[in-house]
Amino acid sequence: MSKLFSPIQVGRMQLGHRLAMAPMTRFRVDDEHVPLPMVKEHYEQRAVVPGTLLITEATLVSPRAGGYANVPGIWSEAQIAQWRQVTDAVHAKGSYIYMQLWGLGRVANPDVLKKEGGFDLVSSSDVPTNDKAPAPRPLTEEEIHALIADYAQAARNAIAAGFDGVEIHGANGYLIDQFIQDTANKRTDAWGGSVEKRARFALEVTRAVVEAVGADRTGIRYSPWSSFQGMRMADPIPQFSYLARKTAELKLAYVHIVESRISGNADTESTDQLDFFLEAYGRASPVVIAGGYKADSAHEAVDSHYKDYDVVVGIGRPWTSNPDLPFKIKAGIPLRPYEREFFYLPKDPKGYIDYEPSEEFKATQVAA
Repeated sequence: MSKLFSPIQVGRMQLGHRLAMAPMTRFRVDDEHVPLPMVKEHYEQRAVVPGTLLITEATLVSPRAGGYANVPGIWSEAQIAQWRQVTDAVHAKGSYIYMQLWGLGRVANPDVLKKEGGFDLVSSSDVPTNDKAPAPRPLTEEEIHALIADYAQAARNAIAAGFDGVEIHGANGYLIDQFIQDTANKRTDAWGGSVEKRARFALEVTRAVVEAVGADRTGIRYSPWSSFQGMRMADPIPQFSYLARKTAELKLAYVHIVESRISGNADTESTDQLDFFLEAYGRASPVVIAGGYKADSAHEAVDSHYKDYDVVVGIGRPWTSNPDLPFKIKAGIPLRPYEREFFYLPKDPKGYIDYEPSEEFKATQVAA
């Protein structure tokens, strides 16, 4: 039998299989960044196979780290209370849920930042995302430390909301990645100018979160090869090998890495490998691998390509239209195609909570 359906210990969780729902922004959130009631239903539906790990959509750690409308936050009492509804529903199904912690940096919408608190567009340096984007203001030393504290407080709030742990979003060209990669980070102080200094913000955030909630409730996501939002260093291997080694020392619940087949939310043809990262990370803890996986490639990842590591396969888009995805993959039931036109409809239940599990899965529930 495939290792894909053997249990695995990840942090404090005993997962029933090695398929995790990858984080996906869906915009089903109100104007105060509070999840709408349908968010509970959405995650509850996708927790139906017991022992499943769900990783939430990216969730803003604070207003100053934000700058998008209708994405969730985790700083207010109302947000914490609504997320508690979500975590209770997932746990009632026998599954687990981690919150992905997010800061936007230079990719934020300056108008939203101004409207929601008069905040500036900021980043590691004054390099715009592209030639049509506004230039951000480099963060001050004081602001950097304040943002690190925001991540730690957000992690505490997530645990208060019932989450099993948190995943720090260090990937895809958002704030932490803007410090890691030299395409964005041109600093010459303690936060840039060398591999070690560019890694510092990511590692300081991770240490602060570990101190707040424990290493066994902390993960972090990196995307060494992604060119999304102005990323992709000429040679990312030295930078991310260093991060892999230093992250390994922290003994996290897991590290989550994105293969080059995915760049942000789009498929690419690139096939640069992650083996260098895994070799540097060693067997410090399980690794979640994401990157356009489907049923056959998920089996291949755990049973062949990454067989020497404790790998969990993160699957995103196919899970949107297949709430019982682990059951379907195990049973060999064809997956329903996802419908991209419904991915990003703010506050709209269409294409969010209206997919049924398979008849075969329903039959097992009746029998039970």
